[in-house]
Amino acid sequence: MRNGRTRRRAAHSTHYCEPDLILAMKDQSDNRSAADNDAIDPALGFRIVNWIGIIEQLARNKANRELAETGLPWNQFILLNHFSHRPAEGKTVTGVARAMQQQQPGVTKTMKAMVDAGLLRHEPDPGDGRIKRHFITDFGKHRHREAVKCILPGIGWLFQDWTEDEMTKLFGQLDRLKVRLDDNR
Repeated sequence: MRNGRTRRRAAHSTHYCEPDLILAMKDQSDNRSAADNDAIDPALGFRIVNWIGIIEQLARNKANRELAETGLPWNQFILLNHFSHRPAEGKTVTGVARAMQQQQPGVTKTMKAMVDAGLLRHEPDPGDGRIKRHFITDFGKHRHREAVKCILPGIGWLFQDWTEDEMTKLFGQLDRLKVRLDDNR
């Protein structure tokens, strides 16, 4: 028991939010007309998005503990992950802040620390010298690979009881949600 809630491992878990809110949402969705039968249940949609948020928080905290031995903070790992996807593409602070949907001052501070640590380098933009383009360094790529190796065992543990087919289906559904959100920022 934690925080007054009983943990159930074998059965589906209950929602983790105010039950009155879920019931109100469910009541609204039950009052749909027959023409709306194909419409989504907003209460179920809320539970799905809420669960994704909880999973993200739990996974981030677990990864953060595992990354502690590398000395690489989570926020820097996430940025290295972002930079490693297209390493030859120079990125501006503004572009990274927009892509990560974070405040620019926080991204500026993190990227400056990463430049100081040798994880990123910057150079003037060829079209506008006032703008700095940031690139991942070889050392940054190395640190990113080390960090990924560090968290892979935890990811393996997380999915140890899953089949590849189950993982592939889940990935497809999550990718569909991600693309929809990404296309409608």
